Amino acid sequence: MRRREFIALFGGAAVVWPLAASAQQPGKLPTIGYLGPTTPAVESQRITAFVQRLRELGWIEGRTIAIEYRWAEGRSERFIEIAAEFVRLKVDVIATYATPPVIAAKEATSVIPIVFAVAGDPVNTGLVASLARPGGNVTGLSVQQTELASKRLELLREVVPDLRRLAIMGNADNPATAREMGDVLTTARTLGLNAVTLEIRQAKDIASAFDGLKGRADALYVCNDPLVNTNRIRINTLALGARLPTIYNWRENVEAGGLMSYGANYPDTFRRTAELVDKVLHGVKPANIPVEQPTKFDLTINLTTAKALDLEVPATLLGRADEVIE
Repeated sequence: MRRREFIALFGGAAVVWPLAASAQQPGKLPTIGYLGPTTPAVESQRITAFVQRLRELGWIEGRTIAIEYRWAEGRSERFIEIAAEFVRLKVDVIATYATPPVIAAKEATSVIPIVFAVAGDPVNTGLVASLARPGGNVTGLSVQQTELASKRLELLREVVPDLRRLAIMGNADNPATAREMGDVLTTARTLGLNAVTLEIRQAKDIASAFDGLKGRADALYVCNDPLVNTNRIRINTLALGARLPTIYNWRENVEAGGLMSYGANYPDTFRRTAELVDKVLHGVKPANIPVEQPTKFDLTINLTTAKALDLEVPATLLGRADEVIE
């Protein structure tokens, strides 16, 4: 099992890297502009995987490449500001993840290549023309959340067998999240669940969303988004106080106190993102780089949270988990 020590080992380093990158003199080295939608603490493992794979490919930070890190802390207005700054800096490629930051970068430039580590349904959200032929200056990895919604609900019902009422929380301003919320709502109703949606757009909306939820749900499905990831501890604290089991897309939210998650392995997708960035830096146009799909998915369960909610996780489910947090 992976342990929290891994995060402790690399978390501090992730906070320092932006300072080191900023010390590079623009123009001397090929430069990656990394638009971090959340915070260094949230993204430490992802950045570690990204930088390590770049190094394996011959791109050594501070020697053969510079990386300019900027952090939006889940605030959508910062996506636009950071994208504009990278255009002014004339970076060679912009790397990011999640649909809103990619949209912001695409609106800021049609020239600088943009590579996304993960985006939900990039065709229907207008990021690329098609998965096989992206066109334009954007490519990356796509997660089709529709296909995963039923799997997550299936897993949730194994832990909460009496599940009848489901709350679905997400940032409605994120087009990919809005689509996921709709998919989960449809899937839940197909399974005979009484489902309600909780739309949040800013951090201040989270507490009020929980206030309106009292007595209306047996569990909470939290759709992925930088706003959610940045405020994951607050969401988990409120969910625990409301006695609501939670299911997420990614393991980091379970490490922060959520009950369980099932989704793409982010360190793996960030390694593959580094490979796409490598192609771009060697002159391949994003328009000619097909959008890829994640191939590795993880199930993570937090037994400490399960015990706090008086839930018994079936041994068969624990045996299938990629990581169990105790």
